[in-house]
This record gives sequence, C-alpha cells and structure tokens, in this order.
Amino acid sequence: MISSRKNKTLYIDKEAASALELVKDGLLNPVTKLMGEKESASILQTGMLDGKTFPFPFILAPSGKKNEEMMQSLEIGEEISIICDDVEFATLIVDEVFQINPKERVKHIYGTDDLSHPGVMATIKRIGSWAVSGEYTLTNIKANENLLKIQQAKELVEANHTTSLVMAANPLHRAHERLIRQTLETTDLLVIFLLKPYDSANLAFDIRKESLEFFINNFLPKNRVVIVPLENSYIFAGYNEIIIDAIVAKNYGCDRLTIGRNHAGLGMFYDCNSNKSIIDKVIGIDIEISIASEYVYCNKCTTLVSKNTCPHGQHHQISYHADSILELLEAGLLPPAVLIRKEISAFLLSKLIPNRFKKLEKLYYDTFPVEGLLEEHTEKDFYLELMKLYQTTSLT
Repeated sequence: MISSRKNKTLYIDKEAASALELVKDGLLNPVTKLMGEKESASILQTGMLDGKTFPFPFILAPSGKKNEEMMQSLEIGEEISIICDDVEFATLIVDEVFQINPKERVKHIYGTDDLSHPGVMATIKRIGSWAVSGEYTLTNIKANENLLKIQQAKELVEANHTTSLVMAANPLHRAHERLIRQTLETTDLLVIFLLKPYDSANLAFDIRKESLEFFINNFLPKNRVVIVPLENSYIFAGYNEIIIDAIVAKNYGCDRLTIGRNHAGLGMFYDCNSNKSIIDKVIGIDIEISIASEYVYCNKCTTLVSKNTCPHGQHHQISYHADSILELLEAGLLPPAVLIRKEISAFLLSKLIPNRFKKLEKLYYDTFPVEGLLEEHTEKDFYLELMKLYQTTSLT
C-alpha cells in the first residue's frame, strides 16, 4: 500500500529501484548518490568520477506525465516519496531538478539513439525530460546477503584471488562450462554473476540458476564457486556494460574479472599499432580484467577447443550460439550432447514443455530397455534415456 504520508510522490519501476539499491549497497562506488546537473555534465565530458572511470551520469528521470508535472513543482529541501509497485520504496530530499534530453541519455548508455535498437526502444520509454537529485533513503533497508556469502566463501577457501564471471547462461552450454573451468584453473574463488533481466526473452531466472547449480554441485569443487543474482537493469546495457560489470565485481570483493572474447560490449579496435578495447579506457578501478578465448567444437580435433589453439578453419568448427540452442529447446528438440550437457537439456525440456506426453509411462516402456520392474518415470528421465539412444552408434 502507498504510504499515507502527505509527501509528493514520484513513481518508478523495478529497474530504477534496483539501480538505487545498488548504490545504497555500495556496489556502484564511486557513485554514492543521485547526480545533479553540474556533476552530470562533468561526467559526460570526462567519463570520470573521483578519479575513476564511470561512463554516464547516475540520475533519476522517470517518464510519465504525472512524474514530470510533479517534478516541475518541487522546491529545494522538499521531501518526496518514491513509489515502486504501489509501495513506498524510498524518500528523497530534493537538492535539484533539471531538464535532460532523453535521446541524448540513451545515446550515452547505448552508444546510439536508433529506435530500431531493442535496448534503446525499451529504455527511452522509461526516461522522462526532468531529473531530480538529492539524498535518498530506502524505506525497507535489507542487508545484501550476497556480500556476506562471498566473504564467507573467501574465508572458507582462504582465497588470495577472487575472480568474477558475468553470464546469462541462457541456456548453460558446453562453452560456458569450459569457460568456467578455465577460469577456476587460475583463481581460488569464482563468483558467477547470473544476469536477471527485466524482459521475457530469456529462460526464467530460477530455471537458469538451477541448471548452473546442477553443474557446479556435480562437476566442480562447489566450495570454490558462488552464484550471485545480478539485476540486469538498463545501466548494464550497451557498450559500457563491461565498465559497470568491473565496478560491481570490484565492490563485491573480486580482484579479477574474466569476459568472453565475443562479449557484445568488448568493441575491439586497432589503434597505435596494437589491439585495443573498452578495457583500455578503464581507469582507477582496481580490478584485473582478462579476455578469455572463444571456444568452439572442432570436428577435426573432435573436442571443444579454443579458437586460439585450433589450426582448422571455421568450416570445421561449431560455434556456441545460446540463442540458437535455446530455439532448439523451445521447439521441443533435444540438442546434441556436444552442444549442451544431456542432464541440463532434459531438465530444461521438462520445464519448457511440461506434461508433453499423453502416456509417458507407456512411451517409456515401449521405447527403452527396462529391468522389468514397474517404476515411475519423469519427463526428465525420458529425455535422458532418449539421449542415450541418440548416442548409440552401432547401426549408424
């Protein structure tokens, strides 16, 4: 329920709320508050805040006619309530109200204001023409349990180095697994930030998390891996994503960040006789950023390999495109085990298409060898047995 206080109210969505929480948890340090017009202009000019790289101003400018009318009526020192999902989320003491250009704002975030870009289209609908700054206080302050979880894991393994990976695992495939293993080779503790976006273009977060937990618990030293949900709001979008990832990972206590070579925000370019990327623009953030190899399956090497070490051309290599693998799963097809671990495929299909078979037990006993005992089987069991048949080669 909305607070009964007589404050003027500003309405925000969950994306904006998650960004405000990040700041209060200290995870966007050096950002500590909403920025005013002068500080915003300085960051746009220099890309720096307190001697550290920060890509764009941290401001609050929610869209909506009521929001904009209310903000134009505010006075310095006035207290307002910030509402999210009909509940008071925070209170703010107004320091400044100023106009912004929404198109310029999305350009600073994404590097473009082209409305055909899906991120631009989604974000520009959320941004208004007026921004408000000032000190804000969260109404229901909750301790960030993930900070404690990472600290406890570091103490348990006496970690000297803690490395982070940021991934969607949508779905978790063999190249993800290789990247995770490879990263573990050179670190004491691995923190996997599992992205939790605000759209429905992904597998449900709980499904992706359960798949990742299955892999960790069964195939890795599980006391050396921690999963942390990361609200994938608009501030992580665009070509600045790696910078924000590095800032958040550092503030979570990681001293290393590994990113894939095909990361959308990497933006490799050639300058001064050497390869450069956005990583070369990161200043003052005390975290080591490394670029991992791109992994492919080579039908000549007959295994998963790094493109850096495989001598065979692309016509022998299978790349791991998560969107294509997901398309197979959504169509009800069981991807080959070379693309995705069979146990994970079986789990995902049982979740994506529940109750698919009218007479599962009959189909199971008619299709697979059984020991004669009547047992109850799940759809996951069915897919696992089906994969075994796919891998039988005696008649092929």
